[in-house]
Amino acid sequence: MASGQYQTDAKTISDYQRDGAVCIRGAFKDWVDPIAAGIERNMRNKSPTGSDIVQDGKGSFFDDYCNWERIPEFAKVVRESPAASIAAAVMQSRTAQFFHDHVLVKEPGTQKATPWHQDIPYYFADGRQTVSFWIPIDPVNEATLRIVAGSHKWDKMILPVRWLDESSFYGIEESYRPVPDPDTDPEMTVLEWEMQPGDAVLFDFRTAHGARGNMAPSRRRVLSLRWVGDDARYVDRPGRTSPPYPGHDMKPGQRLREDWFPVVFRR
Repeated sequence: MASGQYQTDAKTISDYQRDGAVCIRGAFKDWVDPIAAGIERNMRNKSPTGSDIVQDGKGSFFDDYCNWERIPEFAKVVRESPAASIAAAVMQSRTAQFFHDHVLVKEPGTQKATPWHQDIPYYFADGRQTVSFWIPIDPVNEATLRIVAGSHKWDKMILPVRWLDESSFYGIEESYRPVPDPDTDPEMTVLEWEMQPGDAVLFDFRTAHGARGNMAPSRRRVLSLRWVGDDARYVDRPGRTSPPYPGHDMKPGQRLREDWFPVVFRR
């Protein structure tokens, strides 16, 4: 069980449930160095899913996921940091089950923005009790992660696209809403925060979000941790999901198998 301590107050939980996102300050301040070491280890020894999403020579955007079991620093953060207890609190769930980790590193001068998207259409997990942690270990002096407030309540999901070229991920479009442009839509409210190392933005898998490029003079290193709660179940998607997890043998309606996706916190 998770050993980290952090007091998640009622306002944080209320804001998360209302907006589908919230920024918490300093919860991972004691975990910045281990996360930094884990990211460097991951970048030196990337997995088969690791890649540089930028192909135009204008900077570098390193992206890799599902490495926590082979990166000891990440395993320690998952099991011993306050992430699991915070996740259960904001999800209003008895349990916090770990889904996967995701490293995102944008080097200085990287113009490429992360496209607007929701995570849930890419995943084989579905449910209303979900949360992703976006934890920077470098100062974010210009707001970068961008959230559409309340989008976790939309009845139709955004078309999932490939980050490299923004083509349709599954090759079908009719069951999804087009990728939005919140900056030109007066009905959408965009939330964004300046952040310090050890702060975290928490957002629902259904919350629409994107991120700016990195035109700052320093790197922007982020560890994202994804969690699901009591109501999460396996679902079929139209094609190969991301992460794919081949050979999982789960059926629609089943809970995620705990030997692959451990329950780290149980109330």
